[in-house]
Amino acid sequence: MRFSVPGPRSLAGQLFAMQAVLIAVVVAGYALFTYVSDRSQAEAAARRQARAVARSVADSPSVLQAARTSDPTAELQPYALKVMRDTEVDFITIMDPRGIRWTHPDPDRIGQPFQGHTEKALRGQTFTETYTGTLGPSVRAVTPIQDGKEIVGLVSAGIRVEEITQRVQDQLTALLGVAAGALVLGAVGTYVINARLRRHTHGMNAAQLSRMHDYHQAALHAVREGLLMLDGQYRVALINDGGRELLGVAGDVVGRSVAELGLPAPLTGALLASEPRVDEVHLTASRVLVINTSPVSGGERRGTVVTLRDVTELQSLMGELDSERGFTQALRSQAHEAANRLHTVVSLIELGRAEEAVEFATAELELAQALTDQVVAAVSEPVLAALLLGKTAQANERGVELMVSEDSSLDDGLLPESLPSRDLVTILGNLVDNAVDAAQGSVRARVTVAAYTQDTEGPEALDDAPELVLRVSDTGPGVDPEHAEAVFQRGFSTKPAGPGGRGLGLALVRQAVQRHEGTLAVSEADGGGAQFEVRLPLRESGAVAEGVTSRTSVSRGAGGYA
Repeated sequence: MRFSVPGPRSLAGQLFAMQAVLIAVVVAGYALFTYVSDRSQAEAAARRQARAVARSVADSPSVLQAARTSDPTAELQPYALKVMRDTEVDFITIMDPRGIRWTHPDPDRIGQPFQGHTEKALRGQTFTETYTGTLGPSVRAVTPIQDGKEIVGLVSAGIRVEEITQRVQDQLTALLGVAAGALVLGAVGTYVINARLRRHTHGMNAAQLSRMHDYHQAALHAVREGLLMLDGQYRVALINDGGRELLGVAGDVVGRSVAELGLPAPLTGALLASEPRVDEVHLTASRVLVINTSPVSGGERRGTVVTLRDVTELQSLMGELDSERGFTQALRSQAHEAANRLHTVVSLIELGRAEEAVEFATAELELAQALTDQVVAAVSEPVLAALLLGKTAQANERGVELMVSEDSSLDDGLLPESLPSRDLVTILGNLVDNAVDAAQGSVRARVTVAAYTQDTEGPEALDDAPELVLRVSDTGPGVDPEHAEAVFQRGFSTKPAGPGGRGLGLALVRQAVQRHEGTLAVSEADGGGAQFEVRLPLRESGAVAEGVTSRTSVSRGAGGYA
């Protein structure tokens, strides 16, 4: 025969049992205290009642007058019985100073000695005592009948202890009824409260809740992705280490509103949105984040769960991949054009026009070499030179002429390690792509790129290090002054949305510029179109002075950025 060992009760069940026992103990203790207190109070009330009745009888002139007669019983017995009925005492005994009864509830006891103490009364004092007499145990008062200073008799009035007990029992019955009602009411209230608690704790006991809390804390710190939980008023209820790092917040932020965290406006708006957000890309000062939000509801809005993923490196790699894909397409196009030219040369030779074939081939080689020489001569930094050559071929395919300005001069090895090539590709590649998009379809479609270094001038010069200037202008429609600030925000674009979305390129440019404490400006180019200019300080690694503030800005009318 197998016996199953019951498992530990749920937390709600344990609390219910504890509360039920506590209520029962409190009610029982209160009932016992009340019983003892009521009995003591009943005895005290009986003493006061007996004392008052005895004094009233002793002070009655008719009693004093009857005590002087030869037969006091004749007048005092009816009087004592009447007062006894009116005052609800069990006996009134009037006696002479020797203790011989003149009155008694039992007429057969008249003339017999009083059973009790009379010494204090004979000395003129009134006192009370509990004594067992002819009627059983009673609480009685004994007082003298005085004629001046002479004691002519004694009066004793008393209430039986049995009667006092009966009074207390009547009160106890009512008390037990109230106590039972309180116990039932407390049990029902406790059950309702614990039923609600059981729903909230899902029937788990204290050990399970403690273990879940430990797992919860371990999971929060182990997960590298950011986790943010907001309450119904969009205040931070919980944030893990990854969330603090990705959002760039420090200190105790629990309890603060999302609007007070100093996040970019689009990101703040996404966190405050009531509808769920799925895989939305947002930019902070130094990161590209993908956020997902899911409202927590249980009949009413209780909060929001937000997950954050850092795709900064992934976005950079995708940018490089796009550049490599562009290079591949450019090479494919050039190979296609080279095949066409080779067929032309072969055809001319087959037609017997060798001189014209040589002249045609030489001209094509000179044109290609001239383009390469122009770019390399102006920008010998290998990453930027390769980027410009690839972008030139891509622009030519789209009918846009990409030119490197004559004032461009950027020697190889000039850029410090603190300015990685990946950021240069992000900045210049996105600026050129946007310029080609804007210039395509315009008259004499052209994009002009300038890249050079110069010494820092003006009040913003923080040290003697030079700065890198990248300027990209186009012949497109230009930037509306009203949109000069918005063009750098993630999601803004004046072009139709493509498969991958729009409005991210210039936002990434601004982020990279901010990361290197540079400046970003947009203005109108000579002859129309837009001109974007980036200035990046060329400091060596670790050379940035402590306390230097960010100088990222946009010239008027681009405005500043929050």
